[in-house]
Amino acid sequence: MTKILKDKLKKGKLFVPYIMAGAQGLERLPEEIEMLIEAGASAIELGVPFSDPVADGPVIQAAGLRAFEQQVTLKKIIRVLKENKFSVPLILMGYSNSFFHYGIKKLINDLQVTDVKGLIIPDLPYEHQSLILEDLKEVALLPLVSLTSSSERIQTLVSNAEGFVYAVTVNGITGTDQNYRTDLTNHLTKIKELSAIPVLAGFGISTKEHVEKFEQVCDGVVIGSKIVHSLDEKGIVETKELLATII
Repeated sequence: MTKILKDKLKKGKLFVPYIMAGAQGLERLPEEIEMLIEAGASAIELGVPFSDPVADGPVIQAAGLRAFEQQVTLKKIIRVLKENKFSVPLILMGYSNSFFHYGIKKLINDLQVTDVKGLIIPDLPYEHQSLILEDLKEVALLPLVSLTSSSERIQTLVSNAEGFVYAVTVNGITGTDQNYRTDLTNHLTKIKELSAIPVLAGFGISTKEHVEKFEQVCDGVVIGSKIVHSLDEKGIVETKELLATII
């Protein structure tokens, strides 16, 4: 996955959208993914609904509840991904319990016939990654680096990382109504200096001004809540039009 993103980076900054898988029904998921690819996605994060999403803000929490109401499960998400092929890497973003309950070895085995190339697990500490690393094979475990991480901690998190580094731009949960710290640019610059793989800024990015700001110091951006809200309120066509004004 790292090579794919580095190759894409040669052509321009990276854009990774996040959507909650099944929030509008799993039958619509392939169409949503294809729309995001047409909108310029370099890779796509698919949220796995979970009962206690500690890193998610109200928009994504609500999307997870809608997915739960439609009985969306990790098993059903993977079934849809097995039945469809896409032209960009997919990343499953979810919480430890979902993946461990499924079974890590079974999960990775099932993902071999999908386009899923990465996992993001916000509640899995670096010190516990050994629980799954030896089973991952060609699936990357993408690190999140917080604002409170020291230089030493950042170096540890990115030293053997694959895919891209997810640089969290706020302390707290996701969402579009965020105030960014004045020293954020210095923090992101530090991560870039220490990382051998692409660094993407995420959490709260919702406008063209945000994108331009973070692309000055990072290799691209992750946009989630803005897209999730638009898909819920407006639909696929309108969301594609919205992205054209941001990216």
